[in-house]
Amino acid sequence: VQLQASGGGLVQAGESLRLSCAASESMSSFNWMGWYRQFPEKQREPVALISNLGSTNYVDSVEGRFHISRDNSKNTMYLQMNSLKPEDTAVYYCQAFKAGQNYWGQGTLVTVSS
Repeated sequence: VQLQASGGGLVQAGESLRLSCAASESMSSFNWMGWYRQFPEKQREPVALISNLGSTNYVDSVEGRFHISRDNSKNTMYLQMNSLKPEDTAVYYCQAFKAGQNYWGQGTLVTVSS
């Protein structure tokens, strides 16, 4: 499984970005997919998760601002990020869990200026 993340960039506080994660194969067999982020000198942490049935979970700090979705027909997962804050600045990674194994995409940098 290969995952390709894209959509990061530099925005001002209050603006929006949409991240995309394209999978190299059908996502219907992925039990869970998610977005994680990593701050400088910190461990990677989960931001939003989505099951193959569409159940979602969000970290408290993004609840109500971020929205995770997946389009199995396009083998793509999304993270819509609204009302961005400077503290959202991080490298964002997409992840897929399939058959007991985790797969990671490369990171995409999101920078939010104040």
